[in-house]
Amino acid sequence: MAYLVLIGTRKGLFTAHSTDRTTWDLKGPHQLDDDGFTAVAEIYAAACDPATGRILIGASTFFGPSIWRSDDYAQTWSEPENAPMAFPQDLPYRPLDFSDTAGIDQPDTDQTNTVKRIWQLAFGPGQRVWAGVEPTSLWTSDDGGQTFTFNRALWDHPEHTTWASGAGGPAVHTIVPDPADPQHLTVAISSGGIYQTADDGKTWNGITKGISVDYGPDTEPDSGQCIHKVTRDADGTLYAQSHGPAYRATRPDGGWTNISQHLPSNFGFAMVAHPTQAGTVMAWPVGESMDRTPPDHQISAWRTTDGGDTWNAWGTGLPQEPYFGTVMRDGACTDGAADPGWYFGTRCGDVWAADDTGRWQLVTAHLPDVLCVRAMETP
Repeated sequence: MAYLVLIGTRKGLFTAHSTDRTTWDLKGPHQLDDDGFTAVAEIYAAACDPATGRILIGASTFFGPSIWRSDDYAQTWSEPENAPMAFPQDLPYRPLDFSDTAGIDQPDTDQTNTVKRIWQLAFGPGQRVWAGVEPTSLWTSDDGGQTFTFNRALWDHPEHTTWASGAGGPAVHTIVPDPADPQHLTVAISSGGIYQTADDGKTWNGITKGISVDYGPDTEPDSGQCIHKVTRDADGTLYAQSHGPAYRATRPDGGWTNISQHLPSNFGFAMVAHPTQAGTVMAWPVGESMDRTPPDHQISAWRTTDGGDTWNAWGTGLPQEPYFGTVMRDGACTDGAADPGWYFGTRCGDVWAADDTGRWQLVTAHLPDVLCVRAMETP
């Protein structure tokens, strides 16, 4: 088999190919269209489907955000003729952060909201694609990403008044499909919490209660927590990295269990579950000081095989000298193989790969700030 890694950066999309996860051939930045703006676009979102070879990326260019598609493992690209998503014209005005609006008069006229950035893309069955967007919204496509429909039910959820923007911006930044049930979906929101639907987005239930915070007057709110990432393991257990501890939930409506006791820090962004082994998850802790660098300035992944009850450092092959690059929320992944490869990129522009034995190999170094990493097996 061969392997393809998609690397989204602040200045374009790069790809890396390998037949052994050790030696890599880097290409990029890719110019996806004729005008060249995509070669320096911010790439916050990417999704890949090894069964079909389909790839989608969300790019923010001089002209605004759009979605590019490849059906041949990143060899060629196409973009929809028209903007793939636009908020309804009659959508009432909504402030981006309700916590800052006390005593401020807001416009009482309708105002068109603007798609600022595409934060997440995920494939469903058939031609279904989900997109998480800033400002905080979820969209669905049933034509492979050519056109998208705005999910009004999540936007109008009664708890939306507790959602804030977060430091990265107000967005649906995580989409976790259930491979056993296409009607079931979990999403996470910047400073908004975690929500699930069991009816393909017609209704939504908040499942964040029990995740504590140390940055607000209510330490255990029902909603509004700053969630950084959610991942799902092979038996359906959810793991969440919050702006604070990491958590596990076998049944989210039954509560969350703090699993940060054996990690070097409560804080972090990325979490990735093993595609076939239940209870096996990787995390990339970030120091709790405001400099947002690895604990003790030492880059390392941490791995659990028992659902977070214990963790072990996975740092073999990584730099031993002081390191200051953080792994962002979508900067890590597996390639989905039964014997998976693990990948992560940092804000220093380095990308690393490891097989399941745990020794890291450098894929590439000194790229622009890495925002997202996705990988898959290829023929």
